Amino acid sequence: MNRIVDRCDPACRAWIAEAIRIVEADANRSADTHLHVFPLPPEWGIDLYLKDESVHPTGSLKHRLARSLFLYGLANGWIREGTTIIEASSGSTAVSEAYFARMLGLPFVAVMPASTSPEKIELIEFYGGRPHLVDDPAAIYDESRRLAAECGGHFMDQFTYAERATDWRGNNNIAESIFEQLRLERYPEPTWVVVGAGTGGTSATIGRYVRYRRFQTRVAVVDPEGSAFFDAFAHEEFDRTAKGSRIEGIGRPRVEPSFLPTVIDRMVRVPDAASVAAMRWTTEVTGRSVGGSTGTNMWGVAHLIAEMRRTGQRGSVVTLICDGGERYAHTYLSDAWLAEQGWEIGPYLETLRAFHKTGDMPAGF
Repeated sequence: MNRIVDRCDPACRAWIAEAIRIVEADANRSADTHLHVFPLPPEWGIDLYLKDESVHPTGSLKHRLARSLFLYGLANGWIREGTTIIEASSGSTAVSEAYFARMLGLPFVAVMPASTSPEKIELIEFYGGRPHLVDDPAAIYDESRRLAAECGGHFMDQFTYAERATDWRGNNNIAESIFEQLRLERYPEPTWVVVGAGTGGTSATIGRYVRYRRFQTRVAVVDPEGSAFFDAFAHEEFDRTAKGSRIEGIGRPRVEPSFLPTVIDRMVRVPDAASVAAMRWTTEVTGRSVGGSTGTNMWGVAHLIAEMRRTGQRGSVVTLICDGGERYAHTYLSDAWLAEQGWEIGPYLETLRAFHKTGDMPAGF
């Protein structure tokens, strides 16, 4: 009777080792992202920082996730020489994964909603990826599985693996980076960290990290209208579905496996017009071009800072610049496009301008 089954493949192991070296070398070449100070009146006693993830080689927060997913797939033996990589994405993760796939000489297919911004589609193609557009955003998962089975490829499945592919205890994750960069600031332990949820991986990483390090920092997740996350969190019903978000990169029509509600302290629902207004306001104040999901973050930040002002708290707040506004020239930065959507951003923009002077956010906004 045969008592040994040996599947060791030295050539495959050697290719995987070299692929991991290539991916890690990319991280070694890329300096950490900047933590910018957002100007607030000094008498408020509140410091706001923007972690600028738009300076990654592929221009967004998703560069970190794509790197982690590739390392996870390689270390698990799921990605090998010649493997076709398939991903379901609203755009930015696919851009970053196309970059790493090209780096490793692997074919890449991005399954995305047909509504994805043309700028993101062009970037995927620039990095050698092939966009595969579907009309129904909820169909991207099944279509990705079908394509992977059809070609014998690997479905990366960011919505399942985002929370486990990143080492939440440290190892240069985004949470460790934020706290290290705050070390010499007057409030080194922030009162709030504010992020959106697409996969849920970022909020899971930060929420776990602050508990593991015994910080008292609270994690607030902002969620655009149309997303399933907020109602699921509010009612503790995690099988809920929704129509889906119109703010690219965050919000989902279903609660994703990587979304961990138990490490989130608060959720805030943000109107789409408020996200775009806050996106434009952030650029107005800082001179930095930011995307729609950054606007969602900033609307939540304004409410939290106003609350801190009302209750006499001092401290720091951190949020993310998720990507740059250049990806949305034909959508969120286009007044004609906004008019087609019926989004009136004027009242929200004026509210934010007033907040920047007074520190108040009126009820109902």
